[in-house]
Amino acid sequence: MKIERIHHVAYRCRDAKETVEWYGKYLNMKFILAIAENEVPSTKEPDPYMHVFLDAGNGNVLAFFELPTKPPMGRDPNTPDWVQHLALKVDSVDTLMATKARLETDGIAVVGPTDHTIFKSIYFFDPSGHRLELAADTATPDMLERLDAVKWDMLDQWAETRTAPRHAAWMHDGASAQRQE
Repeated sequence: MKIERIHHVAYRCRDAKETVEWYGKYLNMKFILAIAENEVPSTKEPDPYMHVFLDAGNGNVLAFFELPTKPPMGRDPNTPDWVQHLALKVDSVDTLMATKARLETDGIAVVGPTDHTIFKSIYFFDPSGHRLELAADTATPDMLERLDAVKWDMLDQWAETRTAPRHAAWMHDGASAQRQE
């Protein structure tokens, strides 16, 4: 078996209409489908919901559930806010910066741009509190080759020591990364 692509990724939202409108306005995602039921199809549990689907480009779909009978949304208190996020690729750093300006103009706090050497990104939260990242690739073929060559060594070292391997430390040293392109 080989996975073809992600069919959809689903998150919970506090308000389906607000979510559809927000993702359309700020991320230009087209609203493609809504499903509403009073019973969960897989479990037959009586639980009304609205399930909305948005076009995330190239056949990718981002979906949300509004669950009006459930307690308010929460986060895993043991996981830092910066860990759980959805990263979406944009075509350029110019698009990244234009989106940052548009978000900030409307009062949405944005962190970044952050330079990850192989991409630049910005971070912000949607109305339901989901952390989003927009990323624009900046990697050279050499950078990607170098990272590919050490991925298993890094993973093995991490599995043994639970300390950060230094195989790709050049990514966080701008001068070193420039010299090795």
